[in-house]
Amino acid sequence: MVSIDITRTSTTTVVPRLPIVALGLSLSTFLAVSYVLCVAGYLVAPGLPVKHEALAIFLPGFELLSWPTFFLGLAESYVWGWYIAFVFGPIYNFFVGRIGR
Repeated sequence: MVSIDITRTSTTTVVPRLPIVALGLSLSTFLAVSYVLCVAGYLVAPGLPVKHEALAIFLPGFELLSWPTFFLGLAESYVWGWYIAFVFGPIYNFFVGRIGR
């Protein structure tokens, strides 16, 4: 007689987690490039029906066509990326660790 041993092995599910530093760098770079493209778009085609002044809502102190405020807006865009990474990343990792099991 042949006996077959059927035992269950425990399998662990590997849940992907967001690396906060990579998320911060990628989001900050994305927002900075988007900001530069937005301002460049205004300079190339100022007649487009896009309200570039709306950037001032998220970027305090930003005004169009001023070098100091351009660099201020660029720095603030970069900081927003890190803010999102530091807030969203841990929240995502918390929930993926609880739900993803």
